[in-house]
Amino acid sequence: LVIWIKENVPFALKTTLKNYYELVTRGALDRETVSEYNITVTATDRGAPRLTSVSVISVQLSDINDNAPVFKETSYVMYLKENNPPGQLIGAVSATDPDTAQNAKVTYSALPGNLGDRPLSSSISIDSENGNVYALRSLDYEQTRAFQVAVRAADGGTPALSSEVIVRVVIIDANDNAPFILHPLQNSSSPSSDLVPRSADAGYLVTKVVAVDGDSGQNSWLSYQLLKATDPGLFTVGLQNGEVRTTRPIASPDSVKQKLIVLVRDNGDPPRSTTSTLNVLLVDGFSDAYIPLMDVPQEEEQQDTLTLYLVISLSFISFLFLVSVGAIIAARLYRRWACGEQCVVPSSRNFYCDPNFPTNAGDPVCAGSLPQSDCYEVCLTTGSGSSEFKFLKRLLPSLPAEPSGGRGSISSGTFKD
Repeated sequence: LVIWIKENVPFALKTTLKNYYELVTRGALDRETVSEYNITVTATDRGAPRLTSVSVISVQLSDINDNAPVFKETSYVMYLKENNPPGQLIGAVSATDPDTAQNAKVTYSALPGNLGDRPLSSSISIDSENGNVYALRSLDYEQTRAFQVAVRAADGGTPALSSEVIVRVVIIDANDNAPFILHPLQNSSSPSSDLVPRSADAGYLVTKVVAVDGDSGQNSWLSYQLLKATDPGLFTVGLQNGEVRTTRPIASPDSVKQKLIVLVRDNGDPPRSTTSTLNVLLVDGFSDAYIPLMDVPQEEEQQDTLTLYLVISLSFISFLFLVSVGAIIAARLYRRWACGEQCVVPSSRNFYCDPNFPTNAGDPVCAGSLPQSDCYEVCLTTGSGSSEFKFLKRLLPSLPAEPSGGRGSISSGTFKD
């Protein structure tokens, strides 16, 4: 009996017992390459004539999770117009797994990262089932022009296999910014003023309006136009460069004060614009005095007047304070000087000095009294009355100017009202 396999397949028959055979593999099998084999086994005897029998064996290969998901593209680039509504679909990623059943089920997720100072999860979301990429918040081209996020695709096998791809999101600019004037500065407190001599010829450069636009591309292309002027025929504005020039020589009837309004427009759709106000003075020469065109608001004038009053008041009060302090110091110095002239006491105790006491015997008011003023130590007890005091002893004897026997001195005594 002869048994063999006709097809060129990675299988072979192996004898185990008499008339018993095993079907074994001759190499590695890959289900993703060939998932099923039909093997024809032929058995022939050795008789005459030979008889043959044929049997077909079907072999199906079971799957193991030996393949990771594969993205259809090596990288993705998606575009999103700025100021988008939250939840807008940006695009989608797709990956396939050649395995089968649960091993081929792919789920998507975004890897952690940052977009500026925020986590990517607050700006981008990916549907885990179909790979759709959504913007969770409105994005601004002027803040973020592009960013990228890593997306992972994982299968459902055990252990799970995965692969990653980079998705780059490019923000498309929208015309959401009006032109911004850099020169001349536009504010109410200091309007622009330019001088033009009356001798200027046609084409004289007065000034140049400089503006920028935060957008990009054609949205940032700027054009300049003279919107309004005191004398429209006297000035012109360059369409592309914003230069303000005279179109003719200045004539005598032309007004001294000229006001120009320049319109600056971008090339977006729809276009955005802004205006710049210029004040021009026509003077005979740059050396001549002129009055600026700055009108001080009434509130600022009132504030300046109030400030002046406050300064004057503070100065006057400070002057009075200094005069008062000087007067007090002078009075105290005078009192000390007057007391020192009349009484010199070497002790630090309290003394009483009467400045009105007669200084000589010839004083008509003090006739018969002491010839000179005397100083006495004064001692008052806690319970003494307001009109009671005591002369204890004379500290400094006073010698009379002329000797007199009928006059004496008082050494001590007590007086009451």
